[in-house]
Amino acid sequence: MWRVLMWCDPAFTPVADAFRETGGGRGGAALAVYAGGRVVVDLWQGTADADGVRPWRRDTVVNVFSASKGVLATLAHLYVQRGLLDLDAPVARYWPGFTTATTVADLLAHRSGLPAVRRELPPGSLFDWDAMTAALAAESPWWTPGERHGYHAVTFGWLVGEVLRRVGGRPVRDLVRDELGITGLSIGLPASEAARAAHLAPPEAGPDVPSSTLTSAMADPESITMKAFCNPAEQLTPGLANTARWRAAEIPASNGHATARALATLYGRLGSGAILHQEALDRAVAPRSEGHDEVLLAQTRFALGYMLPCEIRPYAPNPRAFGHSGSGGALAFADPDAGVALAYTPSRLIVSAAGPDPRWRPMVEALYSCL
Repeated sequence: MWRVLMWCDPAFTPVADAFRETGGGRGGAALAVYAGGRVVVDLWQGTADADGVRPWRRDTVVNVFSASKGVLATLAHLYVQRGLLDLDAPVARYWPGFTTATTVADLLAHRSGLPAVRRELPPGSLFDWDAMTAALAAESPWWTPGERHGYHAVTFGWLVGEVLRRVGGRPVRDLVRDELGITGLSIGLPASEAARAAHLAPPEAGPDVPSSTLTSAMADPESITMKAFCNPAEQLTPGLANTARWRAAEIPASNGHATARALATLYGRLGSGAILHQEALDRAVAPRSEGHDEVLLAQTRFALGYMLPCEIRPYAPNPRAFGHSGSGGALAFADPDAGVALAYTPSRLIVSAAGPDPRWRPMVEALYSCL
């Protein structure tokens, strides 16, 4: 018999109450908070299958989309700390044949000028690591590397991932599993564990209204914005993230799977210095890209691989918080000043071009009211 093992420290009861109030609609979600060296909130609710029958369980994982980027960034900084990777080194030092004159730091900070491939990529490219890395290695940057920034929505995973693969000598999914060693966190999902994955409901429109500038850019097939999100075109396939092919692939910028507990543990350990030494952490989370984003056409802020609270994703009240959101509402962040980390992993997807997910605010406000 499966047992419910949910937990909430009494001091964080308002957080649990706020989470329960977000439970309307299809699907389910999980929430975890890490503080004082341990998980103090570990909750879930709702259902995990398409029919709304299978209950959400303690080991249910969700595709967290771009929240995966923070996982990849953590691995990169772990290698920096070990002296295996130099942030200021040219990418070509680790990746012979890479033609853009840019640094490892530029890749992490979305400054390399490679958010998209110009030529139309053939069917199957999204699932072909070698095809994508070869295309990016040969691509000309959209701007002079280091001078501007723009969200590398999907290419981030192949760019940073290929550097890590060459440094670590193994596929990125293996490095994440073995180097970070956090149960319930993976790039993709092995077929043997597919039964643990939550089915993602069809996306719902968020409360915000996209800017006319962004709408126009997405309508232009030659724009950097359109190509960043829609080339390879397979990214537009309805229900793609629920397929076995997607889960079996290595797409580190967007097909990470996790429990909320795993992400909260990762960020909790990061924020407390348990993974990175203080000097390495300070370097990793210092702002590197701030202002106009060439891809999202809005004001964004990034550290070295982590998204910082900004105009389009104001996920935490402290500007020194660091983490990453994911399309549809996933969120994971640490606030080292407050000594907490929070992760939220929903299967009901609410997609918005800007602003916080409407489910975040009550939970985040409740968390800070408890501190």
